[in-house]
Amino acid sequence: MKALSGKVAVVTGGSKGIGKAIAGALAGQGADLMIAARTEGGLAETARSIADESGVRVEICAGDLRTLEGCEHLQQTALDVFGRADILVNNAGATQAGPFLEQPDDVWQDGFALKFHAAVRLSRLFWPALTESHGTVINIVGGLARTPAADIMIGGAVNAALANFSKALAGLGLRDDVNVNTIHPGQTVTERLTTLLETRAAAAGVTREEFQQSLVEKQGIRRLGTPEDVANLAAFLCLPQARHIQGASISVDGGATAGLF
Repeated sequence: MKALSGKVAVVTGGSKGIGKAIAGALAGQGADLMIAARTEGGLAETARSIADESGVRVEICAGDLRTLEGCEHLQQTALDVFGRADILVNNAGATQAGPFLEQPDDVWQDGFALKFHAAVRLSRLFWPALTESHGTVINIVGGLARTPAADIMIGGAVNAALANFSKALAGLGLRDDVNVNTIHPGQTVTERLTTLLETRAAAAGVTREEFQQSLVEKQGIRRLGTPEDVANLAAFLCLPQARHIQGASISVDGGATAGLF
């Protein structure tokens, strides 16, 4: 029997990128899945591929997690379908980069709505089920929580807020026997980053591969990350062997974060 057989994992932003990789890694350990994202088509395709490869049950829930109603719908759907929740992975979130003076209130509010408020709401909504199952919360945050940047202020502020919330939630988890940990991915080659690299490479008059290599050299790392780098750690943090890891914030960035914190 696999380590997570009989467990149910809820993964937001689960149709592609890091979320898809995490869902696949948890399925590989035997967990059944409820994956959530905005569009049903992408979710259905991902669910089929993971189910075919792993043999676990994979259900989907399409909705807008920017809203309380969307979060409530996901919680109700997961509990109606599976009757339990053992793992919650808060991975959904996208924030806009750009010059601070050109970013109006609605862009800031949107950044916090999906990544921060959705994680807070889903943690609260699923907490009774997670307490009952002695479960696990994994929050996927990002290196900007530790290293702010002038042209990515929204991402840095959102990540810092979510990292602080995660540490406080881990304190509650000690009382209720729920494990809570945070992963800070560095630059990870997802569909979104690939598109960004292609745009920036074209503007610089070089190929994407050349521009990507320049980023690697600038950061002094061996390579950019892959979704599987993050997924492997997320899956381990859900295993019984990781139960003594609580309230940790772990970077998966190849050493790009230079500071101790």
